[in-house]
Amino acid sequence: MRAQNVLKGTGSGALPPMLEQYVRLRDEVAEGLPHALLLFQVGDFYETFGEDAERAARILGLALTHKSSRDFSTPMAGMPLRALDSHVERLLAAGVCVAVADQFEEPGTGLMERKVAQLLTPGTVTEERHLGADENYLAAVATGDGYALALLDVSTGEFRCAAFHTRLALYDELSRCRAREVLLAPELSGNAALLADFQARFPVMLSPATFDEGQSRDALTLTLGEVPPSLSSAALVRACGAVLGYARMTQQGELNMVRRVVRFEPGAHMRLPDAAVRALELFQAQAPQGRTLTDVLCQTRTAGGRRRLRAWLRAPLLDELSIRARLDSVEALTRAPDLRGSVRALLYRAHDLERLAARVATRRAAPREVAALARTLDLLPEVTALLAGQGGLLGGVRERLAGLPDVVTRIRAALVDEPPIRAGEGGLIRDGFHADLDALRTEALSHRAWLAELEATERVRTGIGNLKVGFTGVFGYYLEVTGPHLSKVPADYRQIATLKDRARFTRPDLREREREIARLEAAASRLELEVFTELRAGLAAHAEALSDAAGALSDLDVLAALAEVAAEAGWIRPETTEEGGELRLTQARHPVVERSLGGRFVPNDVTLGEAGRLVLLTGPNMAGKSTYLRTAALCALLHQIGSFVPADRAELPIYDAVHTRIGASDDLAGGRSTFMVEMSELAAILHGATARSLVILDEIGRGTSTLDGLAIAQAALEHLHAAGAQTLFATHYFELTRLEGELPGLRNLHVAAEEDAAGSGGLTFYHQVVPGAARQSYGVEVARLAGLPGPVTTRAAKLLSALSVQGDDRKLTRELAALDVGRLTPLQALELLHRWQREARGEVDAVSS
Repeated sequence: MRAQNVLKGTGSGALPPMLEQYVRLRDEVAEGLPHALLLFQVGDFYETFGEDAERAARILGLALTHKSSRDFSTPMAGMPLRALDSHVERLLAAGVCVAVADQFEEPGTGLMERKVAQLLTPGTVTEERHLGADENYLAAVATGDGYALALLDVSTGEFRCAAFHTRLALYDELSRCRAREVLLAPELSGNAALLADFQARFPVMLSPATFDEGQSRDALTLTLGEVPPSLSSAALVRACGAVLGYARMTQQGELNMVRRVVRFEPGAHMRLPDAAVRALELFQAQAPQGRTLTDVLCQTRTAGGRRRLRAWLRAPLLDELSIRARLDSVEALTRAPDLRGSVRALLYRAHDLERLAARVATRRAAPREVAALARTLDLLPEVTALLAGQGGLLGGVRERLAGLPDVVTRIRAALVDEPPIRAGEGGLIRDGFHADLDALRTEALSHRAWLAELEATERVRTGIGNLKVGFTGVFGYYLEVTGPHLSKVPADYRQIATLKDRARFTRPDLREREREIARLEAAASRLELEVFTELRAGLAAHAEALSDAAGALSDLDVLAALAEVAAEAGWIRPETTEEGGELRLTQARHPVVERSLGGRFVPNDVTLGEAGRLVLLTGPNMAGKSTYLRTAALCALLHQIGSFVPADRAELPIYDAVHTRIGASDDLAGGRSTFMVEMSELAAILHGATARSLVILDEIGRGTSTLDGLAIAQAALEHLHAAGAQTLFATHYFELTRLEGELPGLRNLHVAAEEDAAGSGGLTFYHQVVPGAARQSYGVEVARLAGLPGPVTTRAAKLLSALSVQGDDRKLTRELAALDVGRLTPLQALELLHRWQREARGEVDAVSS
């Protein structure tokens, strides 16, 4: 749609020239970003027109006015130049792409030249003021033999891709990386059902892009020099080419920060479905003021370290040697507090080297960013000295840092200590660095020295003791004389302004000096910009080495942070058992809950493996069942990212996946009930769990009738038993506890709780997990603790007693129906009769018998 069609103007006359220019620029932008909002500089404001103005006014709360000429009027909204950044941030947060058209000449009599200087989209911004501390991914998805995903962080140059066999696996990866902008191939965006499913899951911005295979190959060759052999399918080529083509368009041709594409294999890391990431609260807490595992672990000192920690959490390792290498380094830093403290103190002074390297690669680094680069590189020799003698990963970090070319000396020689914000403002290049620049500055200073002496010499010559030399942007340099002395003004003075009690004058030689100073300083500014541009180009040649050094610093930062957490919280190094071996945790703690509760946390032992691959956990609500389940899963995860774990002792196998179903949620927008969501997640777990998986299930089957829920829960347990997955299963279905004798390897555990004496209705939670099944769920007692009215809980207790009798009767009926009376011996019949009699008298727990 041509931009003129969205101006929503009234009147039939021709557009004014400025709006014609606006239409032309908006049409140019719309070729790549059809829904972008054009901010059009008009003097000291950025303005929008027509439908864009109405949209901007609605999102930003701007006043809506009209731009009118004799025959045409259209809505208009604007913002001051100084408010651009804050308004752009709000637009990006709202999922709106922004094009900024700047004036490129001084105001004159005709129409000023304007060009689109910036294209800003949520997934491709590079300016620090528009970026958060975490990754900022642009994603592209194409299909072929499965699904292909490409991920690009333009702010760092990170570029990776993967192929997935199922849409669910693709969704899991997209959830973990939290892309801010997604490009969908036509076979996905054109399918209404697939598009609706995608949009229901991911509240991100969908943008158009070209997925043509030929154009994608051209985009890859232009950026990387070739189509990498690792892109072995047309779908991968299309996804990677689409993401590069879109990024190149928004960056207006500059993608020098992208040097390689890394294909990662989803099967090379522990599988962490999105449900597990959410349930374990790795990155986002479920409670409004809750804390996450990232919050606990994030003792990193650098922005790159924080991003690297998140990357490790998203992709725990499967390779035992790699896990041990990380653990060795964490242990070395844990045992050396002085070394750890010194390293962390240096890292604290480092800037975001990853993003600085990307800015250098694209030759867009501002003067202060280059100065920040120098300050960070200054730290590297100190870091390498601290790591002298270290082996393993720490030794590798030292080598990666030591191999960096020494560019600090040139930066220090060229730039002043505190450079201005922008190049071309003057005062950027250090004296003595460039002979021609020094000559221009020296000549300009000589003229300024003449000006500085002019006031004194003129006072002597004219006899006017209070004569002053001043400067304004309007009049330039002037000689100022007060009223009482105007009669003494020499004939060579020419009056240029009259004030209330004084007058201002100039002289031909003063004007000449002023013009010469302006000429020299303008020439110096241009030369400064040339020198800085040349310096920046020289730094770009080292972009790959800078990127490698940034990666090394990030790795070191994470290892030091994990060591700091371990030392502070008393975590221990886990031992890696053989494949499919036992999980044995002694006095394990939940890392996040322990941090919140401090010394009040009650630790527990967890064992899964030869002694029992399935644990059925019962006990009342609020007793700590979910915390116990999450503790095991988080310890397994921490082990496989190479971290120490919160326990007194830990032996852990390497799991291929951690599957969880914890908590209730629904999908109202997608028309799915809590039970449907639960069943969908359970289905994914049952299809994906293997003998090397850890499965955590909490209260399966709650969202339907008791009998349906019980049947589903038992069938799921039997399926996991057959699959051989190590499973922790928390439930209120006490009927399931009888499976301990029927499914080999299933053990009953419960969380200890006790009613207060004298029937007061109180309940004491011990948070201790002990053998055996719980006697009851204490639901009424928990309701009483929650504050339900007394009459309600009293009535509930009576109803529970009656329902329990009915339940016992139904149990007896089922048991009788299942008996093969012909096969019973007389002794067995007497034993059954005796047990039923004791149950009826309340002498034995009917559930646990």
